[in-house]
Amino acid sequence: MIVDKAIYAGGVRSDIDGDISDAFDLARANGDCFLWIGLYEPDEEEFELVKDELRLHPLAAEDAVSAHQRPKMERYDDTLFVVLKTLAYVDETSDIEVGEIMVFLGEDFAVTVRHGAGNPLGPVRRRLEQDKDLLKHGATAVLYAVCDEVVDRYGLVAHEVEVDIIGLERAVFDPRARDVTADIYSLKREVLEFRTAEDPLVPVLQEIVKGRVSECAGTREYFRDVLDHLLRVDAQVDAHNELLNSVLNAHLALLGKRQNEDMRKISAWAAIIAVPTAIAGIYGMNFAHMPELKWTWGYPVVLVVMAVVCVLLYLRLRKSGWL
Repeated sequence: MIVDKAIYAGGVRSDIDGDISDAFDLARANGDCFLWIGLYEPDEEEFELVKDELRLHPLAAEDAVSAHQRPKMERYDDTLFVVLKTLAYVDETSDIEVGEIMVFLGEDFAVTVRHGAGNPLGPVRRRLEQDKDLLKHGATAVLYAVCDEVVDRYGLVAHEVEVDIIGLERAVFDPRARDVTADIYSLKREVLEFRTAEDPLVPVLQEIVKGRVSECAGTREYFRDVLDHLLRVDAQVDAHNELLNSVLNAHLALLGKRQNEDMRKISAWAAIIAVPTAIAGIYGMNFAHMPELKWTWGYPVVLVVMAVVCVLLYLRLRKSGWL
């Protein structure tokens, strides 16, 4: 559906009440301006109207409706098509939800198409409308504002992931902790999904900053700031991935150590129990001719011998760290 539509001239917003094409033609006649249409998960029929009004390329229009595109920047005739992945962190499940924002950028129009619940563009539009100097750069200001919002949200998600990793580290080194291998793998999967969303955006912004996108010539300095933030996030994501590998290795090593300790304890107790078992087994064979079989003190002496040997074994094993 169309969430919002407006014409901006000289940094001032004008709402569109009726036909988009008629209002846009009238605004063009009065001077420099650009049109910004925002859509949320449009269907083919709904987007067809916008495509016909602005003469968008059919292939780009198809991508906008179907979604599930990788971050990229492509040119179709006189229209620049940019895809960004949005991220939203879910506190309850520690999951990262991935969405998409697609931007069609022309000389005097910008169309934003959003898929997924993350990164609503209403606040972006309101913040941009308060900066008339930025709006005077035209439709490219919309692309900058969207990129800035998406990358800022990356930073927030990266911080939440870091908090989760710290929690896993504490759990790994807690002697009473449960096995958190599944949790580590789950978070590692989220980090890899994070990287898939943000990493392909780096070359897109680099192309703009290097001046290879003519539409953004007047806003290169703004995009340079966004690129700096994105590179910082990219380094954080790489560090998170490496840290999770270290946490997993440490966890597996500690699990192996704990298992070895358990086996040593079991073996130590088995050795202690083997002594009275062996003695009792010998005297339980009930042969007629056995040493000390009819000796009055035979029974208590054997019990004392078993107890002394067991205690000595216990002390020796405890001293060696097996118990």
